[in-house]
Amino acid sequence: MKTARLADKYRNEVHGTLVKELGCENVMEVPAIKKIVVNMSTDTSVDKDQFKQMTDELALITGQKPVITKARKSVSNFKLREGMPIGAKVTLRGRSMYEFLDRLLYVALPRIRDFRGISRKAFDGRGNYNLGLNEQSYFPEIDPDRIKRNQGMDITIVTSAKTDADALALLKHMGFPFEN
Repeated sequence: MKTARLADKYRNEVHGTLVKELGCENVMEVPAIKKIVVNMSTDTSVDKDQFKQMTDELALITGQKPVITKARKSVSNFKLREGMPIGAKVTLRGRSMYEFLDRLLYVALPRIRDFRGISRKAFDGRGNYNLGLNEQSYFPEIDPDRIKRNQGMDITIVTSAKTDADALALLKHMGFPFEN
Protein backbone atom coordinates (compact mmCIF):
# COMPACT_ATOMS: atom_id res chain seq x y z
CA MET A 1 0.00 0.00 0.00
CA LYS A 2 1.39 3.36 -1.03
CA THR A 3 1.79 6.01 1.68
CA ALA A 4 0.09 9.37 1.49
CA ARG A 5 1.96 12.22 -0.21
CA LEU A 6 2.02 14.49 2.86
CA ALA A 7 3.23 11.62 5.06
CA ASP A 8 6.21 11.19 2.72
CA LYS A 9 6.80 14.94 2.72
CA TYR A 10 6.85 14.99 6.52
CA ARG A 11 9.19 11.99 6.77
CA ASN A 12 11.62 13.09 4.04
CA GLU A 13 11.68 16.91 4.24
CA VAL A 14 9.82 18.48 7.16
CA HIS A 15 11.19 16.28 9.97
CA GLY A 16 14.83 17.06 9.19
CA THR A 17 14.12 20.76 8.69
CA LEU A 18 12.30 21.00 12.04
CA VAL A 19 15.16 19.22 13.87
CA LYS A 20 17.55 21.96 12.69
CA GLU A 21 15.10 24.87 13.00
CA LEU A 22 13.79 24.06 16.49
CA GLY A 23 17.11 22.72 17.81
CA CYS A 24 15.65 19.41 18.96
CA GLU A 25 18.19 17.17 20.69
CA ASN A 26 16.00 14.09 20.62
CA VAL A 27 14.25 12.91 17.43
CA MET A 28 11.08 12.27 19.42
CA GLU A 29 10.85 15.97 20.38
CA VAL A 30 10.08 16.99 16.80
CA PRO A 31 6.41 18.03 16.50
CA ALA A 32 4.11 15.94 14.33
CA ILE A 33 0.43 15.90 13.46
CA LYS A 34 -1.29 13.34 15.70
CA LYS A 35 -4.91 13.49 14.55
CA ILE A 36 -7.52 15.62 12.82
CA VAL A 37 -11.04 16.00 14.21
CA VAL A 38 -13.78 17.16 11.81
CA ASN A 39 -16.99 18.32 13.47
CA MET A 40 -20.32 19.38 11.96
CA SER A 41 -23.14 20.56 14.17
CA THR A 42 -26.64 21.68 13.37
CA ASP A 43 -29.50 23.56 14.94
CA THR A 44 -32.39 21.76 16.58
CA SER A 45 -34.92 22.69 13.88
CA VAL A 46 -33.33 20.33 11.36
CA ASP A 47 -35.39 17.26 10.52
CA LYS A 48 -34.05 13.69 10.37
CA ASP A 49 -33.60 13.69 6.58
CA GLN A 50 -31.39 16.78 6.63
CA PHE A 51 -29.42 15.36 9.57
CA LYS A 52 -28.88 12.11 7.68
CA GLN A 53 -27.73 14.04 4.61
CA MET A 54 -25.28 16.00 6.78
CA THR A 55 -23.78 12.81 8.22
CA ASP A 56 -23.60 11.22 4.76
CA GLU A 57 -21.75 14.27 3.41
CA LEU A 58 -19.33 14.18 6.35
CA ALA A 59 -18.70 10.49 5.65
CA LEU A 60 -18.03 11.30 1.98
CA ILE A 61 -15.61 14.11 2.84
CA THR A 62 -13.62 12.17 5.42
CA GLY A 63 -13.98 8.63 4.13
CA GLN A 64 -15.05 7.43 7.55
CA LYS A 65 -18.42 6.96 9.26
CA PRO A 66 -19.12 9.83 11.68
CA VAL A 67 -20.06 9.49 15.34
CA ILE A 68 -23.37 11.17 16.21
CA THR A 69 -23.02 13.64 19.08
CA LYS A 70 -26.02 14.13 21.34
CA ALA A 71 -27.08 16.89 23.73
CA ARG A 72 -25.96 16.27 27.31
CA LYS A 73 -28.68 18.32 28.94
CA SER A 74 -31.91 20.09 28.05
CA VAL A 75 -31.96 23.83 27.28
CA SER A 76 -35.49 25.17 26.84
CA ASN A 77 -34.43 28.44 25.16
CA PHE A 78 -32.87 26.46 22.30
CA LYS A 79 -35.70 23.88 22.16
CA LEU A 80 -33.10 21.27 22.98
CA ARG A 81 -33.81 18.06 24.86
CA GLU A 82 -31.32 15.73 26.48
CA GLY A 83 -30.22 13.00 24.08
CA MET A 84 -31.22 14.86 20.90
CA PRO A 85 -28.70 14.48 18.04
CA ILE A 86 -26.98 17.84 17.54
CA GLY A 87 -23.95 17.01 15.41
CA ALA A 88 -21.50 14.53 14.02
CA LYS A 89 -17.74 14.18 14.29
CA VAL A 90 -14.95 12.13 12.77
CA THR A 91 -11.46 11.57 14.18
CA LEU A 92 -8.85 10.84 11.51
CA ARG A 93 -5.45 9.28 12.17
CA GLY A 94 -2.67 7.82 10.05
CA ARG A 95 -3.08 7.50 6.30
CA SER A 96 -6.67 8.81 6.17
CA MET A 97 -5.57 11.88 8.16
CA TYR A 98 -2.84 12.72 5.65
CA GLU A 99 -5.15 12.12 2.68
CA PHE A 100 -7.80 14.42 4.17
CA LEU A 101 -5.15 17.05 4.89
CA ASP A 102 -3.92 16.81 1.30
CA ARG A 103 -7.44 17.41 -0.06
CA LEU A 104 -8.01 20.24 2.42
CA LEU A 105 -4.80 22.09 1.55
CA TYR A 106 -4.64 21.59 -2.19
CA VAL A 107 -8.29 21.28 -3.25
CA ALA A 108 -10.74 22.71 -0.69
CA LEU A 109 -8.93 25.86 0.55
CA PRO A 110 -8.10 27.15 -2.96
CA ARG A 111 -11.81 26.87 -3.86
CA ILE A 112 -12.78 29.44 -1.22
CA ARG A 113 -13.80 32.71 -2.82
CA ASP A 114 -11.36 35.61 -2.13
CA PHE A 115 -9.03 33.32 -0.19
CA ARG A 116 -6.04 35.17 1.26
CA GLY A 117 -4.74 32.54 3.64
CA ILE A 118 -5.73 31.07 6.98
CA SER A 119 -5.33 32.94 10.25
CA ARG A 120 -2.25 32.56 12.44
CA LYS A 121 -4.33 33.36 15.54
CA ALA A 122 -6.33 30.12 15.63
CA PHE A 123 -3.90 28.19 17.86
CA ASP A 124 -5.20 27.15 21.28
CA GLY A 125 -2.03 27.69 23.34
CA ARG A 126 -1.09 24.00 23.39
CA GLY A 127 0.02 23.61 19.79
CA ASN A 128 -3.35 22.65 18.25
CA TYR A 129 -4.88 24.53 15.31
CA ASN A 130 -8.60 25.17 14.74
CA LEU A 131 -10.05 26.00 11.35
CA GLY A 132 -13.64 26.68 10.37
CA LEU A 133 -15.14 26.31 6.90
CA ASN A 134 -18.47 27.88 5.93
CA GLU A 135 -19.54 25.31 3.34
CA GLN A 136 -19.12 21.63 2.71
CA SER A 137 -19.15 22.24 -1.06
CA TYR A 138 -15.45 23.23 -1.06
CA PHE A 139 -14.62 19.52 -1.14
CA PRO A 140 -14.80 17.82 -4.55
CA GLU A 141 -16.68 14.78 -3.20
CA ILE A 142 -19.80 16.90 -2.61
CA ASP A 143 -22.02 17.63 -5.61
CA PRO A 144 -23.08 21.31 -5.27
CA ASP A 145 -26.35 20.68 -7.15
CA ARG A 146 -27.56 18.18 -4.52
CA ILE A 147 -26.94 20.42 -1.50
CA LYS A 148 -30.20 21.43 0.16
CA ARG A 149 -28.59 23.38 2.98
CA ASN A 150 -25.08 24.81 3.37
CA GLN A 151 -23.37 23.29 6.36
CA GLY A 152 -20.18 24.54 7.96
CA MET A 153 -17.57 22.44 9.72
CA ASP A 154 -14.87 22.82 12.33
CA ILE A 155 -11.52 21.18 11.72
CA THR A 156 -9.08 20.71 14.62
CA ILE A 157 -5.52 19.69 13.84
CA VAL A 158 -3.95 18.16 16.94
CA THR A 159 -0.15 18.22 17.01
CA SER A 160 2.46 16.96 19.44
CA ALA A 161 4.02 20.44 19.62
CA LYS A 162 4.40 21.93 23.10
CA THR A 163 4.03 25.57 21.97
CA ASP A 164 2.10 27.44 19.30
CA ALA A 165 5.35 28.61 17.68
CA ASP A 166 6.50 25.01 17.18
CA ALA A 167 3.10 24.06 15.76
CA LEU A 168 3.17 27.07 13.42
CA ALA A 169 6.60 26.00 12.12
CA LEU A 170 5.31 22.45 11.57
CA LEU A 171 2.18 23.54 9.73
CA LYS A 172 4.09 26.07 7.60
CA HIS A 173 6.52 23.40 6.44
CA MET A 174 3.63 21.03 5.76
CA GLY A 175 2.24 23.58 3.30
CA PHE A 176 -0.49 25.42 5.20
CA PRO A 177 -1.25 28.75 3.44
CA PHE A 178 -1.03 31.21 6.35
CA GLU A 179 -1.89 34.85 5.71
CA ASN A 180 0.94 37.36 5.81
